[in-house]
Amino acid sequence: MAGTGSWDDSHELGSQSDDSFQYERQHIEPIYDAFICPLTKQIMRDPVTLENGQTFEREAIEKWFNECKESGRKLVCPLTLRELKTTDMNPSIALRNTIEEWNARNEAVQLDMARKSLNPGCPETDILRALKFVQHLCQKSLSNKHIIRNADLIPMIVDMLKSSSRRVRCRALETLRVVVEDDDDNKEIMAEGDNVRTIVKFLSHEQSKEREEAVSLLFELSKSEALCEKIGSVNGAILILVGMTSSKSENLLTVEKADKTLENLERNESNVRQMAENGRLQPLLTLLLEGSPEIKLSMASYLGELALSNDVKVFVARTVGSSLINLMKSGNMQSREAALKALNQVSSCEPSAKILVDEGILSPLVKDLFAGPNQLPMRLKEICATILANVVTSDCDFDSIPVGPNHQTLVSEDIIHNLLHLISNTGPAIECKLLQVLVGLTSSPTTLIGVVSAIKSSGAINSLVQFIDAPQQDLRMASIKLLQNLSQNMGQELASSLRGTAGQLSGLIKVIGENIASTEEQAAAVGLLADLPERDMGLTRQMLDEGAFEIVISRIVMIRQGEPRRSRFVTPYLEGLVRVLSRITFVLADEPKAVSLCRDHDLAGIFTELLQANGLDNVQMVSAFALENLSQESKNMTKLPELPTPGFCASIFPCFSKQPVMTGLCRVHRGTCSRKDTFCLLEGPAIARLVALLDHTNEKVVEASLAALSTLLDDGVNIEEGVAVLCDAEGIKPIFDVLVEKQTEALGRRAVWVVERLLRTEDIAYEVSGDPNVSTALVDAFQHGDYRTRQIAERALKHVDKIPNFSGIFPNT
Repeated sequence: MAGTGSWDDSHELGSQSDDSFQYERQHIEPIYDAFICPLTKQIMRDPVTLENGQTFEREAIEKWFNECKESGRKLVCPLTLRELKTTDMNPSIALRNTIEEWNARNEAVQLDMARKSLNPGCPETDILRALKFVQHLCQKSLSNKHIIRNADLIPMIVDMLKSSSRRVRCRALETLRVVVEDDDDNKEIMAEGDNVRTIVKFLSHEQSKEREEAVSLLFELSKSEALCEKIGSVNGAILILVGMTSSKSENLLTVEKADKTLENLERNESNVRQMAENGRLQPLLTLLLEGSPEIKLSMASYLGELALSNDVKVFVARTVGSSLINLMKSGNMQSREAALKALNQVSSCEPSAKILVDEGILSPLVKDLFAGPNQLPMRLKEICATILANVVTSDCDFDSIPVGPNHQTLVSEDIIHNLLHLISNTGPAIECKLLQVLVGLTSSPTTLIGVVSAIKSSGAINSLVQFIDAPQQDLRMASIKLLQNLSQNMGQELASSLRGTAGQLSGLIKVIGENIASTEEQAAAVGLLADLPERDMGLTRQMLDEGAFEIVISRIVMIRQGEPRRSRFVTPYLEGLVRVLSRITFVLADEPKAVSLCRDHDLAGIFTELLQANGLDNVQMVSAFALENLSQESKNMTKLPELPTPGFCASIFPCFSKQPVMTGLCRVHRGTCSRKDTFCLLEGPAIARLVALLDHTNEKVVEASLAALSTLLDDGVNIEEGVAVLCDAEGIKPIFDVLVEKQTEALGRRAVWVVERLLRTEDIAYEVSGDPNVSTALVDAFQHGDYRTRQIAERALKHVDKIPNFSGIFPNT
């Protein structure tokens, strides 16, 4: 008879040998030698007796016989080594019953020991052994799991999850998993109280071993439908599980278990919603595709409430776009509403909107939009308008996709007329969305022309302009953006409409000046004004009367001082402001108020300063053209000197007269000049900056700079002195370089004109006559230019003796 004992105190816990610890050796009653298999040295479960009376564990002796047979050895008893005649085995039923009764008595005592050990006050070693014993008991037989349940051990094991020992917590999680495997009753007990919440807490635990055990346990629990709802109801459980499935640092087995747990949780609709909310959308989309009509409606409704990233919107559009469009055509108003709300969400990024267009959303959308109020309530029409506003921003051929019964497209005249009619007969919310539809259609050159044509034929421009005064900011902004898109094609109509007495011009000016930071609305408003015909005298006068230019000047100064550079709209805003300000330079000859404003605010100085707006080509170009306009007026504004009346002797005897020497006069304009009062370019750094821009990479900036400099060589000024000024500024060579390079036709025409004036100076003509590049450029202009350019080129070639001057031989006729 072997000795007795209880828990094996000599065993080292936590080591590998602990996992294979044999609980059969943890006995309370004496263990008899007859219980032990001579081969395995373990307590027998299925004892069998051979012909010689020796007893072994069936599995062990069968293995021995097989080894004898395979190796060709004689069949012998492993204990006596005597030959056996047969492999017959007789079950030792009495011994087996005795062992089972012995086991049952021992297990009952050991179970009681385990109960006493599963106490927070017990030593860690005792708790760990007790938990391992429970595992062993459950793994030994499924029926033992009800013993654990009836002994109320499950709540005690759950309590061990609160232990301060990590090893105890890990072992408790592992034990609970074994206890609930394939046992619904035990899972039901786990559903009670805060048990599930406690397990979920381990998912975010830093120790990966605890996290792994918790996921494995949750996976087992999730096999029960009742527990699926319980797990999903724990705040953060699904979020953490979803995060684990996409983790790159997590154990692969843990990721797989988390994924399988989520698959089980999908049986609950509320969980599917939570998953979608946390980025796992496929379950929701699957239900939307395959569920019952009620489920489809529910999922579509929820999809409409979700905030989706752009990547997810594209995925959703590809997966269920077609289904949502079909649902949108449904006769059931609830389904239509749910589908429209979902499509509204999905359509709000360009790639997903394009997918929806390809899936055929346009036709039903337009049909719903123009349907009578009895067919679709206005709140749903507003969603239709929003979706349409979303999709028209995508890169699609809207002028070729049929949307009406007679193959009309979105830019067909009657469709645009219907949109304009709706805009005039609905509330602000839908008006705003419909205006955004037109903004989208007018943002593409291919669809802009059709919209412009339809607006012109409907005479709707005055109605659209009225929205500038709308109290709703988004409605006002949509109308301004639309009008800006139309301005280049409908500039005269817009200018006429804004010149009226309704006050929309004032509204536009107010928008331009109302914020410190540059906004998208301000950039659009100033862009609209900038696109209107610059020589429309009536509009410029009204802007003068309403103080528009003072506001524009203050904004330009503020931006140049660097105040609102936070905004991404500051560049288009500044460009628009400069273009609007340049309008005033086109009316100087006819409008004294404009001259006064230019003087009072030193506009020549402002535009000279703006020549240095590096990186802003449009600002530099517009500023140079504005300086051209200002400089052209200098010769009319310079104060010519008053010569004194000659004395008596001088009047009778001219030989006595002596011309007075006048000092301080402008070399070019021959009078008293200043930058501020006569806009003279010679005052300040304008000439040097304009010459520097002749080397600009943008040919439009070069053309504008050349235009401004050419005013120094204009009729009515001292051209020789103008040439001298350009010489002093080292501007002669860059001008010839422009002629030779001649990037555009317009630039070529200007360069030929300026070069002809320069070549009137003999020294320059002599020097250039030896330059074949200049001669070639002039010959090319003479041969291929328009009539006026050819004439000027001919004169220039005569200056360098490339064409003989016959005027001295043949008299003028």
